[in-house]
Amino acid sequence: MAAVPGWPHADTADALRPHAEHGDGGDAHGTFLVEVDGLVVGDCGWFGPPDDSGVAEIGYGLAPSVRARGLGTEAVALLCDWVEQQPGVRRVAAEALVGNEPSRRLLARLGFAEEPAQPPYVRYVRDAAHVDGAN
Repeated sequence: MAAVPGWPHADTADALRPHAEHGDGGDAHGTFLVEVDGLVVGDCGWFGPPDDSGVAEIGYGLAPSVRARGLGTEAVALLCDWVEQQPGVRRVAAEALVGNEPSRRLLARLGFAEEPAQPPYVRYVRDAAHVDGAN
């Protein structure tokens, strides 16, 4: 599959780590390529099943040439919809670099609230959309 210049980006290795560690099954499901017009423009996914408190961490990134078009917001919204339907997920977390204002605004738009984190990151968390007691 062809990709735009700038993808893979520096964080792509983190996004694909679950596949390398677990193969194509089990915890590896949940890493997605973002594609536009037949070209890979980015990736997004989770870092595995939720922890014991029900928090699942996500990550995402787009090639610089396709940023500021709403693709990141759409991809992360769809990712969150998927993650929140996974067993045991009660909250979704993400980190952004302190100086990455576009990513920080994206997370705020999608209902994430800022929490304390270890610099150079800012941590964001939101409650899962479902509140059915099943998870």
